[in-house]
Amino acid sequence: MDAAPSTIPTLRLVADADGLARAAALLRAGRLVALPTETVYGLGADATDPEAVAAIYAAKGRPRFNPLIAHVATPEAALAEGVFDEAALRLAKTFWPGPLTLVVPAAPGGSVCDLARAGLDSVALRVPAHAAARALLERVGRPVAAPSANRSGRVSPTSAEHVLSDLDGRIAAVLDGGECPVGVESSVVDCLGGSPRLLRPGGVTRQALAAVLGFDPETAGDPGSRPVGPGLLASHYAPRAGVRLGAVRIEPGEAALLFGAFRPAGLEQASAVECLSERGYPAEAAARLFGALRRLDASGAPVIAVAPVPEDGLGEAINDRLRRAAAPR
Repeated sequence: MDAAPSTIPTLRLVADADGLARAAALLRAGRLVALPTETVYGLGADATDPEAVAAIYAAKGRPRFNPLIAHVATPEAALAEGVFDEAALRLAKTFWPGPLTLVVPAAPGGSVCDLARAGLDSVALRVPAHAAARALLERVGRPVAAPSANRSGRVSPTSAEHVLSDLDGRIAAVLDGGECPVGVESSVVDCLGGSPRLLRPGGVTRQALAAVLGFDPETAGDPGSRPVGPGLLASHYAPRAGVRLGAVRIEPGEAALLFGAFRPAGLEQASAVECLSERGYPAEAAARLFGALRRLDASGAPVIAVAPVPEDGLGEAINDRLRRAAAPR
């Protein structure tokens, strides 16, 4: 299994017919392959193979109680893995393929293994919109578990270079599909009975979900010690530097992460500066978020001071990631 660093560098495969065939063969053989999606790069393994899934946890250093998202090529394939109520079906019909993960009861005949589901009776499913991801999933012909392709708790990758900086030598290959256009993970919605709950804001906004459901989905409370969906640990997406939110002043030596036209006092004292979107566009900011955090972290600054980001639309997902990055760890 691809569980630890080795002396063999990770293959970097072009997302053409040959690269897709090689990546699919590696996945079917139980190896780990990072794949592009429209959200972030995922660290893929055969979701039906417990040994392959265990290699994900080992490569990432990921807690075993945190479930993994199973990616499939079509909505029909997802229906074979989970039990969808009316609300889940409406969401799937509207947003798949796309950046939405649905947590539903696992189907009695489903193939996603217990380890990928963290021992739960539910399964997290997504049909990605990225053309290379779907082409790869079609070739694999089975669900692929794919959390973000980085060491657990680190900043999520939006390019093949990001993947290799964390996982080179720890996984078999990365399928290079270029930059991820959305740039934050999928929204995760709990459809396990009763009113759907938004477990994690992401690439599908709360407003878009509400328009389909006919009501604003509940927000999940504290997930406690055993999350029911992916990406719910309090400290997550964390750079090495400390993260200070709501910064209206930059202290000497801090790195600065900006949004829109607002410029904090003391900006001239910053050791490094990145702006998520000069124009104040949340979609542009989401796509740049993890890359900007990585660059500021690489500057060596002890603290990344983050200027305020509005909560509107994708701003909710951006702030969710920033709060997790700033959480005690």
